Amino acid sequence: MTMKRTDLEKSLGQKINGKRGPTEAAGRYGAGAANVVDKRELRKQDRALGQVAFACKLPADMVKQLQTLGAAHEGGINAFVAGLISKSLPGA
Repeated sequence: MTMKRTDLEKSLGQKINGKRGPTEAAGRYGAGAANVVDKRELRKQDRALGQVAFACKLPADMVKQLQTLGAAHEGGINAFVAGLISKSLPGA
């Protein structure tokens, strides 16, 4: 199947943009913006603490409620949700 000329140009542009790599724009948005922690490093730190990512689908209104309550919690939303789940599990 042949591609249209515009699709070929778009594909070429995406290849060129991919080779350029990330720009240095993060440094101009504040002093701490340049000190971004790598996601791999965050995963290593989480594993060292025995934490594992857990994703699930919840209703939007419940998520908003969890976010507001988690923001007010001293340990943040992660500690808040972990506390809720540990209280509801049998044998806790």
